[in-house]
Amino acid sequence: MQCVAGVIDYVVPLIKERLLPKYPNVDDVVGLNHAYGCGYAADAPAAAVPIRTLQNLARNPNFGGEILVVGLGCEKLQPEQLLPGLAAADAERRIVRLQDERFFGFKAMVDAIIDRADERLAALNQRRREACPASDLVVGVQCGGSDAFSGVTANPAVGFASDLLVRAGATVMFSEVTEVRDAVHLLTPRAINEDVGRALIREMAWYDQYLAAGGTDRSANPTPGNKAGGLANVVEKALGSAIKSGTSPISQVLAPGERATTKGLIFAATPASDFICGTLQLASGMTLQVFTTGRGTPYGLAAAPVIKVATRSDLAARWHDLIDLDAGRIATGVSTVEDVGWELFRMILDVASGTTKPWSDQWGLYNALALFNPAPVT
Repeated sequence: MQCVAGVIDYVVPLIKERLLPKYPNVDDVVGLNHAYGCGYAADAPAAAVPIRTLQNLARNPNFGGEILVVGLGCEKLQPEQLLPGLAAADAERRIVRLQDERFFGFKAMVDAIIDRADERLAALNQRRREACPASDLVVGVQCGGSDAFSGVTANPAVGFASDLLVRAGATVMFSEVTEVRDAVHLLTPRAINEDVGRALIREMAWYDQYLAAGGTDRSANPTPGNKAGGLANVVEKALGSAIKSGTSPISQVLAPGERATTKGLIFAATPASDFICGTLQLASGMTLQVFTTGRGTPYGLAAAPVIKVATRSDLAARWHDLIDLDAGRIATGVSTVEDVGWELFRMILDVASGTTKPWSDQWGLYNALALFNPAPVT
């Protein structure tokens, strides 16, 4: 929770410095700070969204099951709620409360966190990388800073790669309700059955109500950057955004923060905000993300690698050490959608295999979690 974020920011570098060198089979230690948990309205139905998001974040496969929860102690959202089903003894090993009366001074708190982290790292270090089929992948796709080329170059290439992944048995999730809402008539016919189609309509309606409660509507979605890039309205944006889903049947629809329970193409409902979408896709089980951009953004996630795809070659050249793949070659005729789609597919496999690091990971360029909290705070 936010009350302990400063402590986490202080202690994680110490853990990396003191402990991580002892455990060569562990890639990194990350602190997942968020601004939730103190005064949340426990009885509000919408409170289920951030709570299940945090619970499911703890279950993301990229953590290998080794999560340490640090709380203050007096918050409404108690740490045990984030690790449901644990035996009392196991919960004691995975939870640190800074208000614990056994701690005398800040150093004692820090030492306790480091000691518990040492236990978690020792357990995680027993794991070894092994060959897995592509069907084990859960890939999220998202666009941020779209422009008029997004629906012509990068997003169609992502859609082609998405179809390849689904054919290989993998899971692909696309999101951003306001950025597909005006293209939903193109998506519902792809639902595998009536229940999935109705779930898609349900999530569109839920978000419409959420926007209406805040006195806004989806026509407010295009940003100044979107407009400068040539997008006139949210309908144009939606038509370009939906192409990221490719042509595969939609096998499941998730409400915000829900965990995927099937393979294939999934619509995971999220706001369009980049980091809120990324956080919710992580909660849904995403292990790697593909992020397209026409304006440029130094986006990165600490909990999953992000492959950034530029819509235009001039952006890819200007941001040469932030963009991983140039889809602008489609517009210039150098490559086809299929060429770039196959290149992206192979890059996804290389990144998942650990043989290639995307630029955001090379720089260590990560942003904090951004929880979606549609519920009131008391």
